[in-house]
Amino acid sequence: MDAHAGSQQTAENSFPAEQPTRMTKTQTLTLISMASVNFSSMICYSILGPFFPNEAIKKGASQTVVGLIFGCYAVCNLIGSMVMGKYIVQIGAKFMLIAGLFVSSVCTIVFGLLDRAPAGAPFISLCFIVRSIDAVGFAAAMTSTFAMTAKIFPNNVATVLGSLEIFTGLGLILGPPVGGWFYHSFGYEVPFLLLGCLLLIMVPFNIYVLPSIEAEPSKDSFFQLLLHGKVILICFVIVTLSAGLGFLDATLSLFAMKMFNLSSGYVGLIMIGLSLPYCLASPLIGYFTDKYPVTRIGFTVLGGVITAVCFFLLGPAPFFHIPSKLWLMVLMLGLIGFSLGMTAIPTFPEIIKCAHEQGFEEGLSTLGMVSGLFGCFTVPSWAALSRSS
Repeated sequence: MDAHAGSQQTAENSFPAEQPTRMTKTQTLTLISMASVNFSSMICYSILGPFFPNEAIKKGASQTVVGLIFGCYAVCNLIGSMVMGKYIVQIGAKFMLIAGLFVSSVCTIVFGLLDRAPAGAPFISLCFIVRSIDAVGFAAAMTSTFAMTAKIFPNNVATVLGSLEIFTGLGLILGPPVGGWFYHSFGYEVPFLLLGCLLLIMVPFNIYVLPSIEAEPSKDSFFQLLLHGKVILICFVIVTLSAGLGFLDATLSLFAMKMFNLSSGYVGLIMIGLSLPYCLASPLIGYFTDKYPVTRIGFTVLGGVITAVCFFLLGPAPFFHIPSKLWLMVLMLGLIGFSLGMTAIPTFPEIIKCAHEQGFEEGLSTLGMVSGLFGCFTVPSWAALSRSS
């Protein structure tokens, strides 16, 4: 019994809290692996936007049903993230990530073959089924990514998370134009087959590269984590950001086309002005908040205030009596992207800190629950950024 406990303690402490200045080989390979997972997962996730709605309508789906097909992904991801976060120790972090990648890659390939399904109810039903399973696989991969990042880089969580957001943003930005180009050049099936195979290649690569992390399951639960008032406030902040981005996704393109007589191509370029500042700001904010942890709450509050002010000036609001200007809208979008990084990046390490203050064990089980909680609220933000780009 003592030997078993000793081996578990060794496994838990295989990544020491005090890290050398230079990264170890394991940390370097893990960072490369996580970056490739984020990029390939996000580019596969975001390719549907330019062409799937029209294809679905041709197959007999209404615009409402198309919206529900997109929406079921977020719902299943929310549920999947919390379940995977709770049972990450029992499943195994490495196995969860690899299995999630495999499921997502297969679902992406299968989704590319759905144009061969009969129109109407069979096509719509298969879309819901495949998209829902894909969301669970995506939740497994992302939850494991967050947890392993926090475990392997305990003193640089925000820095590494911010750096990985560069690859997340690149995948979200490149997915729609790449998917649209392949669709117009080769048809419906090719974008899904190519990008699904790209994701499938990540499976053997990560089997070889990623370290195995062993730990004992914890008796703590999500409900105990949510009893912490600060955690509830942080979740509220992330939800409101996601709602704001969803609002932009639904209305801004129509507003820009009507107000400034822009084509959809120019609107797409304008919306990249929202994603790009977020990608560039995230690593800088992550580095600063890791170096000065006391600034995390300040960054989150300041980012929220800037976002609120920018939303007021985006239109602008009628009571300002300021005429709409294209340069003002572009400037506000850029500031919203930057402030999104200020608000979102510090929240993950802050939730970890709150969990430890609540008496949670410092191990993979706690990191898994925090990752599941963080992931289930951040995916709607990624979805809005993806469709906007």
